[in-house]
Amino acid sequence: MLKNDIFERLTTLLDTNNARYRVMEHATGGRSEEVAKIRGTQLGQGAKGLICHVKGNGYRQYVLAVLPADQQADLAILAKQIGGSRASLASPKEVSELTRCVFGAIPPFSFHPELKLVADPLLFERYEELAFNAGSLERSIILHTADYRRIAMPELITFRKRSD
Repeated sequence: MLKNDIFERLTTLLDTNNARYRVMEHATGGRSEEVAKIRGTQLGQGAKGLICHVKGNGYRQYVLAVLPADQQADLAILAKQIGGSRASLASPKEVSELTRCVFGAIPPFSFHPELKLVADPLLFERYEELAFNAGSLERSIILHTADYRRIAMPELITFRKRSD
């Protein structure tokens, strides 16, 4: 596997863009709830990144879909919003190739030209700071939400499951 330089790329990008953030080293957490407790953050502050493969209607695209950790993604809605007819989660091999990270450690930034970045608007509506694993299960970054939006510039697409 390639050397994981994602943390260095992230901090360089954030520093270059004068982002307000802090780094936290911590024990590996399993589920999002556990990681939020370890970080001392709310579950909804977690920026959960899913690597999806959207296909159909002549469309083929890998997508890094980011949403709050207390929400679930609706992959059918995601596919339709982007222009495909179906979406599935990428395989661990594809995730590794596209992000140089393991499942659970994917930051909400795309450093791969074939990986389109989208975010659910709810990510920007509730908290002043977002928290995410920074290329490692033992390291997180807590970043001002406005700085994330300004630097990453994700396409905004509502794709979370609705409870109504």
